[in-house]
Amino acid sequence: MSSLPTPGPADDAAPDGTRVSSAPASSEPRSLRIEDWLTVIVMALLALITFANVLVRYFTNSSFAWTEELSVFLMIVLALVAGSAAVARDRHIRIEFFCDSGSAARRRRLAQLGALLVAVLFAVIAVLSVRVVWDDYRFEETSPGIGVPQWWYSVWLPILSLLITWRAIGLLIRRTRQPDVEFLGNDADDDGERQP
Repeated sequence: MSSLPTPGPADDAAPDGTRVSSAPASSEPRSLRIEDWLTVIVMALLALITFANVLVRYFTNSSFAWTEELSVFLMIVLALVAGSAAVARDRHIRIEFFCDSGSAARRRRLAQLGALLVAVLFAVIAVLSVRVVWDDYRFEETSPGIGVPQWWYSVWLPILSLLITWRAIGLLIRRTRQPDVEFLGNDADDDGERQP
């Protein structure tokens, strides 16, 4: 009795009985559920708040005062969460002329440099924004629209900046461990146009 499982659509059995995977190995982390679920939740909240405000404005000729403040906060959270997912998926902004030209080693080193710079930038933002949160808490600042403590909003900047830093460090580690040939193979899989 063979202990090998039956090959599925992504796996093919070689003539000697070994399994060969025909699916390309993804360099994307599997733990992106945090960002994906936060995106879904924030988008749903934004849609519900906007829909409720439209209904109230239509039927009463007035609107909820708190919707603008909360919507701006949610859009900032959405931008930071999407930035984290973009960094983790290696989809952050870059100039393709410089990043996609040259040898495989040069391209991989540029990818490593980009991930390192993103990690450093958001680590600095996280550290500096802790001071902002502390000042908001210490001076008991309140938000202009609702009047809730301002630190309820500002505390998310260092937290989400640390998440982006963590994702950038993970990308840097993946790019450091990845051989040049595999790096070029992932680029070809991503675009469908670029070939090694």
